[in-house]
Amino acid sequence: MSDNNDEYDYESLGANSTMAQNAMAGALAGIGEHCLMYPLDSIKTRMQVVQTSATPTSNMAQTMTSSLRSHQQLWRGVYSVILGAGPAHALHFATYEFCKEHFHAFLQQQSWTTDANLQQMIATSTAGACATIAHDALMTPFDVIKQRMQLKDSVYRSVRECARQVYVREGFKAFYISLPTTLSMSIPFQSIQFTTYEGCLSMMNPSGNYDPKSHVVAGAVAGAVASSVTTPLDVIKTLLQTRGSSSDDRIRQCNGFWQAAKLVHQRFGYRGFFRGYKPRVLTHMPSTAISWSVYEYFKWFLSRNN
Repeated sequence: MSDNNDEYDYESLGANSTMAQNAMAGALAGIGEHCLMYPLDSIKTRMQVVQTSATPTSNMAQTMTSSLRSHQQLWRGVYSVILGAGPAHALHFATYEFCKEHFHAFLQQQSWTTDANLQQMIATSTAGACATIAHDALMTPFDVIKQRMQLKDSVYRSVRECARQVYVREGFKAFYISLPTTLSMSIPFQSIQFTTYEGCLSMMNPSGNYDPKSHVVAGAVAGAVASSVTTPLDVIKTLLQTRGSSSDDRIRQCNGFWQAAKLVHQRFGYRGFFRGYKPRVLTHMPSTAISWSVYEYFKWFLSRNN
């Protein structure tokens, strides 16, 4: 097969491949992304947690130093990510490819715009939003367990024990109380990420060839931009997901987005909404680069073996 045909097959894989192929590539990308960056994500969680004391540890260097003293604790909860990230990312990327293809075809049939770039941007961002809803609906309970186990004073010895204790003490709603906030963060995050990634890729690699370097750079830029914009929402999400492990009654009684946001502002002011900003960006830059690189590689690999 000629090089041109190889390139065409790779670029059109989203339309020509099966749902199972997209899901497989997405699952491998998700597991690789989360597992490799898990220790830094644990540090970010510990920095974001609202403490009862008036002078909580919020410095990245201090948090990292204290965490590295017991480096094994930084991996607590990683099995929750492995269990959830595979299926959730499989659903995420399969939904993204399916929706992007159909939204783009729909927009091409409309008469209100003939701008191909605008059509692509709308199709990509909308598909990203749909993929996010599907992903978060499946992943949020696993994320709750992960963050409970990431806490420095966590007493849970296994994912199963953590899930059982959270259910017994707080009920089923504890696994989904942060879902509205998670979606309010993840939908703009993923829409920005997908749009930024596709935009960078079109500038760096206009030919559409398989180019690992452009996938890495575009993924890193997309992760940095999206994580920077959505950090305040991530702080609120972390408070809601870890509230049951707090000894502070006000934190334990937080029942939604606005209560959590008000509490963060009262304790730390506007700067409180950017707690954990550095480790969050440092986590998402390489993790998004890894995710897209692994995903694009398997798209290319599958296209060669179709």
